Amino acid sequence: MASPVTPPRGMRDFLPAEKARRERVLARIRSVYRAHGFDEIETPVMEDSARLHSGLGGDNEKLAFAVMKRGLTVDALRSAESPLDLADLGLRFDLTVPLARFYASNRGQLPSVVRAIQVAPVWRAERPQKGRYRQFVQCDIDIIGETGVLAEIELIAATTAALDALGVPGCNIRINDRRLLTAWLEAHSVAEELRGAALITLDKLDKIGIDGVVAELEALGVTEARAMTGWLEPVAGEQPSGSWSRLIDSPFGDSDAARDLLAIRNALPTVPLVFDPSLVRGMGYYTGPIFEVAHPQFGYSLGGGGRYDGMIGRFLGTDVPACGFSLGFERLIDLVDLGDESGAVASALVYDDTIDVAELVALQRSLIADGSRVRLVRRPKNLKVALEQLTTEGFGRFAFVTRGATAGSLEWRALESTT
Repeated sequence: MASPVTPPRGMRDFLPAEKARRERVLARIRSVYRAHGFDEIETPVMEDSARLHSGLGGDNEKLAFAVMKRGLTVDALRSAESPLDLADLGLRFDLTVPLARFYASNRGQLPSVVRAIQVAPVWRAERPQKGRYRQFVQCDIDIIGETGVLAEIELIAATTAALDALGVPGCNIRINDRRLLTAWLEAHSVAEELRGAALITLDKLDKIGIDGVVAELEALGVTEARAMTGWLEPVAGEQPSGSWSRLIDSPFGDSDAARDLLAIRNALPTVPLVFDPSLVRGMGYYTGPIFEVAHPQFGYSLGGGGRYDGMIGRFLGTDVPACGFSLGFERLIDLVDLGDESGAVASALVYDDTIDVAELVALQRSLIADGSRVRLVRRPKNLKVALEQLTTEGFGRFAFVTRGATAGSLEWRALESTT
C-alpha cells in the first residue's frame, strides 16, 4: 500500500484559487505600506546558526530549524555536546533578526532612516494545530535610524491603514513598554537574573491565567509574585480610553516610557489604542514600546511588534534605533475576501483536435492584447465537469473555437449559467 503523498506536517500546498486569493491580499498590504513611504527588501531564508541563537529570539530560538554542517564525520557526530554543535545555519524564525543583519551588511548603501517592507515565509518547529503552522508568512514593516516615537506612530498608522484596507474592522492596538515592565519588576524586588524568565512567564497570562502566572513566578523564586500581579489583571468593562488612567495614575506615570506612550496616543486620536500593562511580547530583543493587534472575536493577536534598539548593535558594536510591526498573515487571511481585483476578464477557449495550433495561439494572443485572461482548454468528454472546474478557478466565460474563428466572431457564454 502506497504511503500518503502529503506535505510535511505544519506545511501546506495551495491550489490556484487559494494562491490567487493570498496574492491579492498581500498585494493590498504591500500597496498600503508603499503609500506610507516604505520600500520592500529581501533577505535569505537562512542565517548563521549563532546569530539565530544569540539570545534575542526568546522561546522562538528553541523552535528554529537547524541546517547541519556539510561533511560531518562520525567523530564529529559523537563528540557533539548539543545538536547545535552540528549546525552552522538555520531557517529564519522571524524577519527581524535577518533585517538587523541586513542593515549591518548594507548600511553604507542605505539612507540615514530606513523604512523597510518584508513579506516572506518564516519557519518554526511548532506543534501543528489550527492557525499554527511550521511555515507561515509574515508581513513586516520596520524603521531603522529614527530615535523618537515618530517611528512607532508611523508603524501603527500604516498597520491600521492596512487593516482598514483589508476590511478587518473592530481591531484594537494593545500597547505597553518594556521599560515599564523592567521598572515594575525592580519595584517588586525581582532579581535582575530572574527578569528575563519572569517576563516570559508574564507573557503567558492569557494562556495560564493569573494563578498560573503566580505559581510559575513563585517557582522561579519571585517572593512578591501575588502582590505584583494586581496591576496586570484586566478590568471588567474597561474601555480603550479608560485604560490610560492605569498608566497615568501608576507610580510610573511620570516616567520617560509613560511620556512616550502618551505621545503616541495623542498623535493617533482615531486609532483605538489600549494601554495594557500585561502585554509583554515574548522576544528578548524589545527595549521600548511594544504593541499587538487584538480582535474581539479571537483569543490571539493578529500582529505585533515594538522597539528593539539594541539588536543591530550586536552586529555593529554601536546601537542603532529600530522599531517594527508585523502582521500575522495566516491568521489575517481567514478574515479577508477582496474578490478578484485584476479587472481582466477570465476567459476559456474550448477547442478540439480539428483546430490548427498556430491559429489557436494567435486567437489567444489577440484576446490577451485586449485585456483578457485566456486559458486554452481541450474539449473533454465530460464538458460539464470541466466548466464547473473553470468556474471554481474564477473564470467567467467560455467559447467554442471553430476553424477560422476571430476574436469578433466568438460566441461567449457565461460560465455561471452552465453549472
